[in-house]
Amino acid sequence: MDRRVDQPANRRAAIAGLGLTGMGKVYGPTAQQFAAEAVRRAAADAGIGLSDIDGLLVSAGVTNAVNLSLQVDLGLRDLRMLTQMQAFGSTAGAMVQYAAMAVEAGMAETVACVFADAPLQPGRTTGEAYTARSEPIGWAGLREASGFVNPSTQYALAARRHMREFGTTSEQFGAIAVAQRAWAAMNPLAQLRTPITLADHQASRFVVEPFHLLDCCLVSNGGAAVIVTSGERAAELAQPPVSVLGWGQAHPGHRWRRDDAFGLVSGAARSGPAALGMAGIGVDDVDVVELYDCYTYTVLLTLEDYGFCEKGEGGAFVSTPGVLGPGGSLPLNTGGGQLSSYYMWGMTPLAEAVIQARGQAGERQVDRHDVVLVSGNGGFLDHHSTLVLGGHATS
Repeated sequence: MDRRVDQPANRRAAIAGLGLTGMGKVYGPTAQQFAAEAVRRAAADAGIGLSDIDGLLVSAGVTNAVNLSLQVDLGLRDLRMLTQMQAFGSTAGAMVQYAAMAVEAGMAETVACVFADAPLQPGRTTGEAYTARSEPIGWAGLREASGFVNPSTQYALAARRHMREFGTTSEQFGAIAVAQRAWAAMNPLAQLRTPITLADHQASRFVVEPFHLLDCCLVSNGGAAVIVTSGERAAELAQPPVSVLGWGQAHPGHRWRRDDAFGLVSGAARSGPAALGMAGIGVDDVDVVELYDCYTYTVLLTLEDYGFCEKGEGGAFVSTPGVLGPGGSLPLNTGGGQLSSYYMWGMTPLAEAVIQARGQAGERQVDRHDVVLVSGNGGFLDHHSTLVLGGHATS
């Protein structure tokens, strides 16, 4: 299936370990401590020792409190690869891509990719975790004087443009939140598991119009890590290997420019076809979709850009009964996503993709899970990464 025909099959990369710490309002550990624990758990999950790791890619969240000194904290020596990466929510997917290339090129044998953050503090609201900022200067000052002061206001502008252009409605955004909460109800790791209705969504307070509270992702403390190695080695380790079949990135660079596609098209329109093309498949071959969902709108836009529905028809698609939720024709964000499960930037969809591809999702496990599509979105539609992962039938 993989178009990397010049790459020996036993060298093609696979995810062999997954490590998740406690998520949510978990106070005490620093982001760096969460990161170290996630790597330890990923190594244990794979059945390897920390000394087997010869590559480390780290990513920090909004607190920017994870750095290259994690190598020392973990006692890792003589690494062949060590890098700190930052492309916001698209970083997790990009880390796996670079780890896969390193493994396939022989630059490293076993690479740990980790993200961690701890923005929540006792006595502070979750909203405060993402509103602290330095004094703006230049163009940023003009923007903030107009009311664009946080990610919600930025994405609200994008969503409103989609609504105006295509007639997308708040109720259609709400259908995504309801479907993902239904998945979260079956996920023991999810922060929010109580089912919701569309009426609940509409009744939730506005954060910034058109976004209700239930359109917006959670804020979480915690850490997540994966171990990337060769398919040959992964097959000998403790967990079912999850093959990295294809990948792609896109960085449109269109932020705030007039008369462009901002709000209407994301980097998924380029990174998706690139990843699927590398894997030698199309969207019809995808069994499970794990999308970056900082807001319900982002899910809708990404589905359009990947080609699961026509541009402008995302609202009708997501609100059609029997599509997105449990038992639906397109299982999407099967752990509840960042809206209901936990918010670890791009590690949230990646972790659930690994769990589904392995067949280890318990009550929420989907029957067909041989091909899983994973997205990451960063900035304000500025960065996008796509992974195509394979379960046992494609390993």
